[in-house]
Amino acid sequence: MKSSRNSTAGVMVFLALLLALLLPTRSYRHWVEFGPQQQVITQNPKMGVHTRLTDEVEPWKIQRTLEMVRQIGAPWIVEYFLWAAHEPQRGVYDWSHADLVIDHAVNQGLTVVARLGYVPEWARPPRTNHLYLDATGYDDFARFAAAFAEHFRGRVKQIIIWNEPNLSQEWGFRPVDPAGYTQLLCRVYPAVKAANPDVQILAGALAPTLAPPGSEWGLNDLDYLQQMYDAGAAPCFDILAAHAYGWTFSPDDPPSADAVNFRRVELLRDIMVRNGDGTKQVMITEGGWNDHPRWTKAVRPAQRLEYTLRAYEKALQDWPWVDNLVMWAFRYPRPTGTYQDYYTFVGGDFQPKPIYLETQAYAEGLRSQSSQP
Repeated sequence: MKSSRNSTAGVMVFLALLLALLLPTRSYRHWVEFGPQQQVITQNPKMGVHTRLTDEVEPWKIQRTLEMVRQIGAPWIVEYFLWAAHEPQRGVYDWSHADLVIDHAVNQGLTVVARLGYVPEWARPPRTNHLYLDATGYDDFARFAAAFAEHFRGRVKQIIIWNEPNLSQEWGFRPVDPAGYTQLLCRVYPAVKAANPDVQILAGALAPTLAPPGSEWGLNDLDYLQQMYDAGAAPCFDILAAHAYGWTFSPDDPPSADAVNFRRVELLRDIMVRNGDGTKQVMITEGGWNDHPRWTKAVRPAQRLEYTLRAYEKALQDWPWVDNLVMWAFRYPRPTGTYQDYYTFVGGDFQPKPIYLETQAYAEGLRSQSSQP
């Protein structure tokens, strides 16, 4: 009898250990409930942050990220949606992850600007990378963008077509092609409008660069934009997406064609006006400063903080033609181990950095903004 009891006890211990291994721990939640509809309280309705939830698989982390975005006082986010993930086979769509991100964003009262890109293998030539899209795939991409616009009707109203096409690495490691990018835009635009007329198409998302014509790295963003207009881009987009990084310069440093600084975006605006496109708005879909202690294009943490707040204020007070300023980047799901980590507002563990707390205080009107660090 004693042996039988010992045997039973051993089985019970084994089963308890097995359950402990199989059941999720409290730190890993498979699902989270949507709470009441929220709204963003802020003194600056143009504030935004670029989230990076593309690689975030845990629903509670998606929810927590977007809660913290609301709490910082930023009504706008830009998020990247991968064509390859959402259309793994031609005509076969999987919106599950995108639905999760967008539904949580909407629940938090955020406006989502969707960036589309990342080419599936079936839509590009063999032995090319995921950023390679030639003219044979333009109609496929247009159909995907239209399907995205239709699926997210009422939830997403702005779509960015591609990212930094004026850089070779973002154009599939080949020579950049403003006319080719314009052709892509002009295929996408009517397809999206037919699917959902309320969606606005954002063009460009151009990288600020001084690369001259013929450079293997890319093309100066000012020249690229003018060549887009020369190729007939004007009727094929509603808003210009621009990137405005400050590097080591103050947000008040004047713009110059031979300098990459925050106000360089004003030169893009000038090109729009000269081409009769001055009625269109601009969205700054990436921008900001980095405070890595050893990167040559970084600033001190106190400078980054002051420059960021000054930039938000400048967009609000001085640039009526700018709809929003979306800073790179709110949080990465995991550290990169590079200078890129010093762009974030929040650590991978959701620990807010000083810039998060000070930006939050600014949005709440509790911090006086100064243009001087």
